Amino acid sequence: MSILIELVKFAMWFYAYCTDFLINLANLTNISYYEINFIVFILIYPGVLFLLFVIYGIQRLRLNMVRKRFR
Repeated sequence: MSILIELVKFAMWFYAYCTDFLINLANLTNISYYEINFIVFILIYPGVLFLLFVIYGIQRLRLNMVRKRFR
C-alpha cells in the first residue's frame, strides 16, 4: 500500500511541475496558458508522435532490407 501512496504523490508532484512549467512558458512568451496548452498538446505532441511512427516505419524497412541481404 505504501508504494501506491508514493506513486500517487509522485503523480501529483509531476502534474504540478508540468502545469507550472506551462504557466512559466506562457509568461515567457506573453501568451495565455490555454494557448500554450493548445500549442503543446494539440500541435507539437501529435506532430512528434507522427514523426516517431514515420521513423519507426523507415527503420523497420531498413532492417528488413539488411535481413534480406544476409539470408
